Amino acid sequence: MIADPATRIVPGPPPTDGDDQLAPDVWGFKDTRFVLLPNGNAMLTGGRYALSGTELPALVPWVRQVLANPFVERPASAGKFPAPVPAARAPEAFLAAAAQRLGKAQVSTDPLVRMRRGHGHTLDEMYEIKHHGLHRVPDAVVFPGTTDDVVALVQLADAHQVVLVPYGGGTNVSEALRCPEDEPRPIVAVDMGRMNRIRWIDKENRLACIEGGAVGRHITSQLAEHGLTLGHEPDSYEFSTLGGWVATNASGMKKNRYGNIEDLVVDLEAVTAGGVIRRAATTPRESVGPDPRRWLFGSEGTLGIVTSAIVKVFPLPERVEHDALLFPSFEAGVAFLHDLSRSGVAPASVRLVDNLQFQLSQTLRGPATGLNAYKRRAERWFVTKVRGLEPTKMVACTLLYEGTTDEVAREMATVQRLSKARGAMRAGSENGKKGYQLTFGIAYIRDFVLQYGVLAESLETSVEWSRALELCARVKARVAREATERGVKGPPFITCRISQIYPTGVCIYFYLGLNDDDLTDPVGTYGAIENAARDEILQCGGALSHHHGVGKRRRGFLPAVHTPVALDWLRALKQSVDPKNIFGIGNL
Repeated sequence: MIADPATRIVPGPPPTDGDDQLAPDVWGFKDTRFVLLPNGNAMLTGGRYALSGTELPALVPWVRQVLANPFVERPASAGKFPAPVPAARAPEAFLAAAAQRLGKAQVSTDPLVRMRRGHGHTLDEMYEIKHHGLHRVPDAVVFPGTTDDVVALVQLADAHQVVLVPYGGGTNVSEALRCPEDEPRPIVAVDMGRMNRIRWIDKENRLACIEGGAVGRHITSQLAEHGLTLGHEPDSYEFSTLGGWVATNASGMKKNRYGNIEDLVVDLEAVTAGGVIRRAATTPRESVGPDPRRWLFGSEGTLGIVTSAIVKVFPLPERVEHDALLFPSFEAGVAFLHDLSRSGVAPASVRLVDNLQFQLSQTLRGPATGLNAYKRRAERWFVTKVRGLEPTKMVACTLLYEGTTDEVAREMATVQRLSKARGAMRAGSENGKKGYQLTFGIAYIRDFVLQYGVLAESLETSVEWSRALELCARVKARVAREATERGVKGPPFITCRISQIYPTGVCIYFYLGLNDDDLTDPVGTYGAIENAARDEILQCGGALSHHHGVGKRRRGFLPAVHTPVALDWLRALKQSVDPKNIFGIGNL
């Protein structure tokens, strides 16, 4: 992968806020989590987010009401971290050779280091690490610093019959990192955290070469120093990595302007069981037969390790604007999004939440006193009495505009025209900004309510426009039936938002929450209801996943997605490029 030396810049090292700032037992940063204050209000600790440090008097009462949950702390639900970690099946000869190659500091058998590389952030995994523990975790963790280090590790794994598992940010919700319990060989996690540099930036050709272990928040800040952006911003971008985005075929919130990961990657370098995949030069497009590099997209650690990628970069936008709209119903909001997709002029990000999720967003506001209280009452009166929007039906759409001044003006004018035709009222830039930022707080809320007996997780799909409303309604109805049949106390929390729009359809993102009162197998019950929701999605013509991937969580549904011939092709590909199953994590 060659760039013209005359046009490239070599940035400095990435920021130093690394894994030591991340929480070992819950999502996100150590200094950031929701807590219940003595006065009954919730609060997000730390100072990283606009919401941080604000007392939230409405959140807990709302959860009590919606889920019929008393919201009393239950140590049995929260568990105690860390749960027991399985003993390492130490591959001594491999570890000695790896330490000689990498240095002793880059090889670890520490139980907590091993455990963290053996799970993602599904409800099951979060529950297990605080209760009975994971049944199998990596036996060791290695930290390569170069592509040559990764090549050497693959050769050592081949020689010593060791399984290698790539590890990036550990943010997946597909059980992609869960180690196969029946694997007799030692399992070694390859933590890519040291391969986190931007190798070069080519401003003239708008390209950058970035290593696979680089974290989204660092990529964003470093490119910004040079007036550039990648534009890829998945919900997990603060913690997930470039290599992980390729391996899961990820999508970002601003894909309308910048594209999904498959649109952004121009070239990549990967280490496979047979050696290194790389190209001598990067070109805008070519036709040279089937592209082996594309096999890595969505491969989820089964075919090799992405060590770097050449990606498109863009000038920082001249203008950035947030906005929000209120619609009288979810149906009206979806019709607006459909109109917007056909206009060919869509903001960088546009998201529509249903009424229940809109209600949740309203609980994430501080107490109203004095003039602020009067202002809120006036706003509520205007929305409900003057504009006639019903509190139990109205929905919200948040928008983010990025681009030149003219582009943003054109997009805003189009949105204003189309939304007005669907009965919308503008809610303003501050509400738009808060709605956009809510995305980064949802995972923190999930880990907070788990302490109080609420089991929650997300699932996503994509579907054609003509079936979007049907799919949302049927999934909600299926979840309600399944919850009743399985003895769930109180109604389930099932809400959705449309996160992405395409000319042909939408990405729909669901949040599912259950009260675990009186459930003998809470996590098992949750999993069964989630699987029923996925079954309903497939029956409605939806995708098994839009961007989360398959992992082990959804692997059983693949025969409903692919024909037997396609499944045979996938198995044949794996057998051909990795005949000894060195990358034996067992996904797909």
